[in-house]
Amino acid sequence: MSRILDRHVLVLNRNWQPVHTCSVRRSLHLLCTGHGLVVQVDGEERFQTHDLESWISYSASCVEEEMIHGARITLRAPKIVVLTFYDRLPRLEVRFSRRNVFLRDKFTCQYCEQVFPESQLNLDHVTPRDKGGRTTWENIVTSCFRCNTRKANKLPHEAGMHPSSRPFAPRWRPLFGLHENGLADKSWSHFIQSERDQPRLSA
Repeated sequence: MSRILDRHVLVLNRNWQPVHTCSVRRSLHLLCTGHGLVVQVDGEERFQTHDLESWISYSASCVEEEMIHGARITLRAPKIVVLTFYDRLPRLEVRFSRRNVFLRDKFTCQYCEQVFPESQLNLDHVTPRDKGGRTTWENIVTSCFRCNTRKANKLPHEAGMHPSSRPFAPRWRPLFGLHENGLADKSWSHFIQSERDQPRLSA
């Protein structure tokens, strides 16, 4: 059950523009509080929206779908929700965070080029802080513990270790990191431009 509740749901503003993703758990909260409607993603009435009552009714007709079982009701896990009040777009930048750096670098150590689980990764300042390096997108890369220890507090040429890819500030998009890691649902494709068609926005 928790695996289903933690899955990603595409969030649309009330103009049906993608603005973010949330968990199934959060989408059900939006549905129950009236702040969001579930978008039906298949069948003859595809793209019809459902409030809580109609989603309960619709879920009863679903077979062979991943369901969430409560004490009194059973619900199909939403894949897309549309907000009932919010009509803006978020800031067109990716928030700098530890996890977003990992997502940008695809959970790959930029020194040994091996993929690791998140628990075995760290952040490395390419130019160390005590040598003037800043904590920015352009100076931070993903590294494994071994490479991080090996490079220590040295400049790349001093350690003989250079990042495999030049660090950069990623452009914003609602699915940042999800396509690359296989977490985007195919039902979202109607609302999400392909990477090729998306405008390149400076982060």
